[in-house]
Amino acid sequence: MATKIYTNKDANINAIRRKKLAVIGFGSQGHAHALNLKESGCDVTIGLYSKSKSRPVAKKLGFKVMDTGDAVKHADVIFVATPDTVIPSVYAKDIAPNLSAGKTLLFSHGFAVHFDLIDTPDDIDVIMVAPKGPGHTVRSQFVEKKGVPTLIAVDKDATGKAKQTALAWAKGIGGTRAGVFETNFREETVTDLFGEQCVLCGGASALVKAGYEVLVEAGYSPEMAYFECLHELKLIVDLMNESGIAGMRFSISETAEYGDVTVGPKIINESVKNRMRRQLKTIESGKFAKEWVGEFEAGCKNFNKIRKTEEKHGIEKVGAKLRGMMTWLGKKAKTVGKGVSQASYVSTSK
Repeated sequence: MATKIYTNKDANINAIRRKKLAVIGFGSQGHAHALNLKESGCDVTIGLYSKSKSRPVAKKLGFKVMDTGDAVKHADVIFVATPDTVIPSVYAKDIAPNLSAGKTLLFSHGFAVHFDLIDTPDDIDVIMVAPKGPGHTVRSQFVEKKGVPTLIAVDKDATGKAKQTALAWAKGIGGTRAGVFETNFREETVTDLFGEQCVLCGGASALVKAGYEVLVEAGYSPEMAYFECLHELKLIVDLMNESGIAGMRFSISETAEYGDVTVGPKIINESVKNRMRRQLKTIESGKFAKEWVGEFEAGCKNFNKIRKTEEKHGIEKVGAKLRGMMTWLGKKAKTVGKGVSQASYVSTSK
């Protein structure tokens, strides 16, 4: 059965225009949702801790800024736009004590709720509105009178109006212009983590590094290895993004296409899929979530050690040099591989 796609006609933004909205956090998704909702005629307050560097930024953009607890107490719908690992402490300290019956908690990712990192009361609505794109894209598309495809989900429906609120919020940020898909917290969380780990981030970066290493170890120059295994990847990904895998194959040479269809399955074979299946089970069981939360609570010592090691990989050194010659790339892109921490320049969808 095909998934129903909700559009502008299916959502009534008045469902949230009559309410007080709070956005807790002002990062990638937080600032985009807040600005879009504000320009959609909604009453939006920003909730931040007292020493947050985002306070002056939010005020300059015309928002009323409150301490997190006060913002929760003030609002009817509260968007928790803080990182997954920070949500439990913010929830325990500032959100839970200020919740009351009939309020709505909204998330853009199901991690904290699905893996029971927080315990939400039964007399409130708990929903998700998750644009399938980073905050800057959610914002730029809205400004252009467009939108980003968006997921909605309902975990608790105490008022009987949870889905109505989710659709209204999606409309307020521009999601219904592109299409809104209904899912659930488990499906969104598990598929998101699996995609990040096995394909989009973990899978792709490991494949790129492995290809680079094989060529360099065989005596080919690091520059050629970088161009063939990393630089040209964007071309292929863009083609797939624009017209699917078949469309990409139509646009490349027949030699490349033949190599694609005959060699690709030998590299990414059933053994790889079996390891993917095992990782899916690890995600579904909550083992990965427990590991990541434990790593965070322990100060990310192992994580930071891996980060430093990865930044010293040969592909980063040669990449920094070659990107410095590419005048069309932004300044931040060129600095990657020169000791710049990822956290300082990467905007995520969470």
